[in-house]
Amino acid sequence: MNISIVTIAKKERSLYDPLYQEQMKMISRFAKVEDIELFPKEIAKAHTISSDASQAAYTKLLAPMLGKNYSIALHPDGKKLDSFAFSKLISDKIALQFFIGGAYGFEKGFVERCDAAISLSEMTMSHKIAKAVLLEQIYRAYALATNHPYHK
Repeated sequence: MNISIVTIAKKERSLYDPLYQEQMKMISRFAKVEDIELFPKEIAKAHTISSDASQAAYTKLLAPMLGKNYSIALHPDGKKLDSFAFSKLISDKIALQFFIGGAYGFEKGFVERCDAAISLSEMTMSHKIAKAVLLEQIYRAYALATNHPYHK
């Protein structure tokens, strides 16, 4: 199992890095996780123009990645799943890629082109927090699928 978490974010050292590393180490018994942060100059420029320009830039950057693996966008209007349903969604996939949007979220068309869209919460959260929550739920999903006691 291969999992990619693709985030529109500047690569920078973060207070959350040790947490991400610990979570990815826990997941590694079930799957290989690749953490990809992208913030090319086109995105930076689009952020100075408008939210629509930013969303279009996200789509232009990420759309070529669609269709290769099972793609899941994190989106406020996405399906709300409990841990059991999330485990069921991902447990039979060979390769997954999760997309975490930038400051302006994704265009509707990009979300529709993904295989699934999920929401982690009704609340808005930073991409750093969203990634930590997502990693926790990925580990929990595999723990559930393998009857590991972590979920209890």
